[in-house]
Amino acid sequence: MNITFTKENKNALEENLKKAMQDPAFAKLLQKIGITKEEAMKKTTKLEDTIKELEHCKNCKGLYECQNAYKGHISYPKKEEGSFLFTYLPCKYQKEEQKKRILKQSEEKINEKARMKDIDVTDKNRAKVIKWLDEFYESYDFSKKMKGLYLHGNFGCGKTFLISALFHELEEKKNATVELIYFPEILRILKSDWETYDLKMKRYQTVDLLCIDDIGAEKVSEWSRDEVLGTILQSRMNANLTTFFTSNLTLEELENHFISSTNSEEKVKSRRIMERIKQLSIDMSMISENKRK
Repeated sequence: MNITFTKENKNALEENLKKAMQDPAFAKLLQKIGITKEEAMKKTTKLEDTIKELEHCKNCKGLYECQNAYKGHISYPKKEEGSFLFTYLPCKYQKEEQKKRILKQSEEKINEKARMKDIDVTDKNRAKVIKWLDEFYESYDFSKKMKGLYLHGNFGCGKTFLISALFHELEEKKNATVELIYFPEILRILKSDWETYDLKMKRYQTVDLLCIDDIGAEKVSEWSRDEVLGTILQSRMNANLTTFFTSNLTLEELENHFISSTNSEEKVKSRRIMERIKQLSIDMSMISENKRK
């Protein structure tokens, strides 16, 4: 669309562009994208927004502290059919998040079909865990107080697959109600959908078998730690309900993870969560080949 400027408007736009050009980053951006002076005059404010967002990204440590207008993205000029339009480009953290989601979706499809007969028993590094799962399956009784497993180990060693296989067998053959929740994603869902918050929390608090998958991968806040996780664990502990966990962190590392500041009260709150986890589960390590490769 062609826009005709009055002399006064044109002078004002030229003055704005002249001021903006005093910023070396702004001048460098214009040179990089090859925009004409006339086009730059029309889009000075938007180009300045791009510079601000690029500056935000320089010291950003993750999506949780993103200051840009569209979280995880940068408004960036792109030439199309002879004119410049602005599009949102994902930052490195957003790209990582997208990769994780794609990988998680792929894993979820595999885990949905997981059965104990499909478990690879040739890996000696997983033998102890597989033996424990077999014994748990054989002795499982809803009326008994049974501890779950805190299974920690390296990325991609099959922790979630093993627990999924056990849960599916217990659901199909022993009529257990089961729920495996990917903790970072569940926190996002709970926060974005308050209408179903109580219903979902009730499910996690009362289901026969719960696995909190990838605990320790979430961003810690008082809400996620105390209101969500603490409430779920306390309810399940009171009701003697079996609870499993998977993590890339040891129990000691997880305790440090839950401390969100140097405040001494934070250490107490973290310790309280850890005591509940220890009451509900048996700690077991599994270091094995990264099957995601």
